[in-house]
Amino acid sequence: MANRLAGRTIALTGPRKAEDMVKIVEKMGGNALIRPAQGTVFLDGEKVRGDLASWIAAPPAWTILTTGMGLDALFGIAADMGMEEDFLEALRKSSIAARGYKTVNALKKRGLVPLVRDDDGSTSGLIRGLAEYELRGSDVVLQLHGDPAPRLEAWLLEQGAYVRRVLPYQHIPPEPGQLEQLLDDILQRRIDAAAFTSAPQVRNLSEYARSVDKLDEMVEAFQGPVTAAAVGKITAQALLEEGITRVVYPPEDERMGSMLVELARYFQMERL
Repeated sequence: MANRLAGRTIALTGPRKAEDMVKIVEKMGGNALIRPAQGTVFLDGEKVRGDLASWIAAPPAWTILTTGMGLDALFGIAADMGMEEDFLEALRKSSIAARGYKTVNALKKRGLVPLVRDDDGSTSGLIRGLAEYELRGSDVVLQLHGDPAPRLEAWLLEQGAYVRRVLPYQHIPPEPGQLEQLLDDILQRRIDAAAFTSAPQVRNLSEYARSVDKLDEMVEAFQGPVTAAAVGKITAQALLEEGITRVVYPPEDERMGSMLVELARYFQMERL
């Protein structure tokens, strides 16, 4: 692994475990810059308690789960409310659709198996799975993770479903100055890659670039020489939706270390 990022400067856009990622980049011979594109994340306990109480009182026909971390958070809150078993029973009464292997694993450890799951870890894959079922008139609970899913929600409404959204976590955008610094690094080609660990980071940066009329310039920079790296398919999809078509991400193991190894492999192939 040593020196596979030699001479490369990588902007790290995720605040979570940023120092650990810096160490990995440096161990691989590269230079890391911490450029947060995501602000704080907090658990909106009071709001979620109300949503959970409604969920348990009136179990939906369908439960759509988008993150394992979000599901774990919901079980934690249900336990605090003394309603963990009630919540589990409400899930048993629903047809469950799950996105991502972490969500499936979070269900599995509680003895639950989704009826529908994505075929590729993406929202598009989840929609393909759900398309086989009649959803018109169905009550659907859509569990998000602090990040809206407008495409999925719009699709559900088009099918005639009634959607209740539950967001265990809320994201607060970073300071504009942080996004300005990251965007400037990209536009001035001061970095070789920007490494994104969540879709909100991509959206925050893109929305800022759009607000200062530099989105097209940013997309052009990401076509070369700056490389966009993503931790997994969901984050990669967010980049693609913004018109950034050259995205490097690990095919299976959606971890930060795996993303950096895949990025190093990409740079090696570039040299050949």
